[in-house]
Amino acid sequence: MKNQQTIQGVISIIAVICLAAGWFNLFSPEINNILSKRVFYILIGISFFFQAPSLSNQKLVYPMYAAALICVVGAFLPLESRVSGIKTIGLLGGIIISVFNRPKR
Repeated sequence: MKNQQTIQGVISIIAVICLAAGWFNLFSPEINNILSKRVFYILIGISFFFQAPSLSNQKLVYPMYAAALICVVGAFLPLESRVSGIKTIGLLGGIIISVFNRPKR
């Protein structure tokens, strides 16, 4: 369990670095586009996948897997496609699930 959380944390940090690299135009426009609009969502999806088994509310495990899948599948859709925005829905879903899963004090 601790290993999964460590892996999930490292993947999340790498995803944020990819997003920042794309935003700040550190590379060529093509690479920035790939990093911020594809690799970021793939890594976030993988992060959600690793986070799902550690959720304290078991009712949220499968929705987290669904959010992970939506992020990854959406990242592979053509950027010009009308349905490519589903990756953002997956991202928001995973974030909401994470927030609602926080332990109560």
